[in-house]
This record gives sequence, C-alpha cells and structure tokens, in this order.
Amino acid sequence: MAVKIRLKKMGRTHRPFFRVCAMDTRSPRDGRVIEQLGTYDPMVPETDARAILNGERISYWLGVGAQPSPKVGTLIKKYGKDGSHLEAQAEAITRLGGRRAAAIEEARAAIASTKMPDVTKPAEDEAAAPADGEAKTDEAAADAPAEEKKEAPAEEAKAEAPAEEAKAEEKTEAPAEPAAEEKKAE
Repeated sequence: MAVKIRLKKMGRTHRPFFRVCAMDTRSPRDGRVIEQLGTYDPMVPETDARAILNGERISYWLGVGAQPSPKVGTLIKKYGKDGSHLEAQAEAITRLGGRRAAAIEEARAAIASTKMPDVTKPAEDEAAAPADGEAKTDEAAADAPAEEKKEAPAEEAKAEAPAEEAKAEEKTEAPAEPAAEEKKAE
C-alpha cells in the first residue's frame, strides 16, 4: 500500500478547512484516512498560524516512505519538526490568541454595559438602576448608606402591591368568563 501525506478538505462553502492526513493513494481526497497529522486553515488572518502540524508523526510517516503532496511538502518545510518558520508560527499563534482574548473581553464589557430588563421584578426597580446602565456590584451595595438599604424593601412592597391587586382582579373575572362561554354554547 502506497501512502501519501495530503490535505483532506473539510469545512463548508466559502469557508474551507483542511486536515493534513496520511492516506492510501487509492482513497478519494475526502475519503478514509490512516492518521490525522495536523490542520491547515487558510481563513486564519495570521499567515504563520494557519498550519498546525504534528512534527513527530510526520517524520515517522516520511521515514517509512510516505510521499507528501506539493502543498503539504511546503507546509512541512515551514512548520514541520525542524521547520524554518516555527518561531514565527509561535508568535503568530500568541498574537492570534491575544486578539481572541481582547475580543472576548470587549464582548463581556458590552454585555455588562447593557442592562436587560428583569421580568420578575417590577418596573420601578429599573428606574432605581444607575443612569449609566450598569448594575451596582456587591461591593458598591455593601458601601451604600444604610438609608438606601432601608428604602429598598419599602419600594419593593409598593411595587408588589399593584401586582397583587391585578391578581385579585383576575381571580374575580375568572368565574365570569366560564359562565359567558356556557351561554354561548347553549
């Protein structure tokens, strides 16, 4: 059996992704593999971070006679076990990781700055929220004066009272509706 080290196409339309695999030469491009040896993602913005290879396993397959395809041969020269671009690859992966971390922190900050209305609490609590849209933290609540803490239960009691009145009205209206339905049925 002749073995080739070549790319197996994955991904979707307009978003290619490749696996570097050891395959039988008779198997189709996207067919059965003997062993997966790495990945190649051409959509990564950092050129040197596109290929991630398992250098030891590639060296083994080359040692037992596997032949790389032209593209994989180039990737092996650059990013294989003794590749010429290994330092640049490590730096690119670090930069890419830094961008991802920064993007994650920006997303968390954006989520924290937008206050979603809580449907379980009355609308008056939203008016009591800080003007900049951020909720008070536990530390800020602990540092708040005792007067504000005493006012909060009173506000909650006032807010609950209209809700209780609405529930009482619904209960009184509930028996009237089935009676109206019975008259329509007759």
